[in-house]
This record gives sequence, C-alpha cells and structure tokens, in this order.
Amino acid sequence: MEAEVLERINRGVIMRTGAYLTNDHFVISSGRHAREYVEKRLVTTEPAFTEGLGDIIAQHFAASPVDVVLTSGIGATILGNCVAGAHPSRPKLLYAVKGKGKEGKTEVTLPREFSPFLYRGSSALIVEDILTTGSTIRALIRLVEEREGRVVGIGSLWNRNTRVKFHSPFFALVNQNFPTYVREECPLCQKGIPLNAEYGVAVGGAPRRGRGARRTGS
Repeated sequence: MEAEVLERINRGVIMRTGAYLTNDHFVISSGRHAREYVEKRLVTTEPAFTEGLGDIIAQHFAASPVDVVLTSGIGATILGNCVAGAHPSRPKLLYAVKGKGKEGKTEVTLPREFSPFLYRGSSALIVEDILTTGSTIRALIRLVEEREGRVVGIGSLWNRNTRVKFHSPFFALVNQNFPTYVREECPLCQKGIPLNAEYGVAVGGAPRRGRGARRTGS
C-alpha cells in the first residue's frame, strides 16, 4: 500500500479519537491563529486505537534492537507503553519529567529509579505524540547522549512541522503542516469568525466565546 494511502488511513484513525479538529478558528501554543488543531490530550483516549497506532510505530522500527522506549508527558507515555509492548525487543518504558531551564529552554529529567536502564551503549527509541517545535524530542536526545546511549529512532503520531529535522531516523504516522497566521493578518479574524471556546490556547488567560469544534472527514 502506498505511503500516502497509509497516512490518510492513519489520519482518519486519529480523527476518530476527536483529536483532529478543523474548519474552525483556533489559537495555537505559539499565539498564531489556525483553521486546524490537534488536541493531544484526546489522541490516547481510545485504548484500541492507541494500541493500533503504537503497533505501527513499533513495526516501523522493528529491525532495530531497542533497550528502552523513552517519552515525556502523559499522552506520549501512554502511546510509548503501546510501542514498547509491540516492539519485538520488548524494551523497558521510561518517561522523563519535562520542565523549563535557562532562557525558557525545554529540559527533561530522568527519575532516578529509571537510571539503571539508560546506560552507556543502551539503545533508545524516543516516542512523542505531537511534534510542533521539536524541543521536547531534542531534550530527550540530549538526555540519552549525556548518558552515552544512542537514539535508534524517533516515532510520533503527528508531525505538524515538517521543517524540523533530526539526525536520527524519524517516523510520523501523519505529516501535515498547518497554515498559521499572526492575529493581525488572520483571514478568519477578518471574516469575523469567533475563536473556538473549547480548544486551543486562551490568550492572556482570558475566557473566550466561540463555537464548539467541528470535525470533518479526511
């Protein structure tokens, strides 16, 4: 089956979880406006779908021996558990705690209980749910390299910034950039379309009034 067809099927599965929202007016984390939005908290709410999506990522990297699957964040860890369970190496699942360091740079810390499993020469498969800037993945890569391990691959459900590149092999079930706009140039604002009140980022913490999210077919 062609990659484009497979990606369309994967996108349809993610849509069925309610995570992919489109044909509306959202403010994303950067503060820019968009017609589309991926609500990452909803991606893993359907266990059967999550297991299936995790299996696809695991099979993509099945030829690579993996000692640990490394994640950060609740959604990515749920997905990572499914990837670890489906990978033929039967790797350990580790999660790192994410925070902000100097100048707001994303940093991750590995709980000390997990330290024995990420050792010199160990092979790590990094799993993320939604890739936007790549800052979390880069922080996880630094963590592995600081412990003298090696990253054999990076798997993600949705890559919404195809300009982001990594040295390690990267695989996403869906690769789709979203057109985004600064508020002053947003065509949705110019048409008077209200911001979605349920999903997206509230500007300045202020409540928003708008329409409920609408979903469309793939």
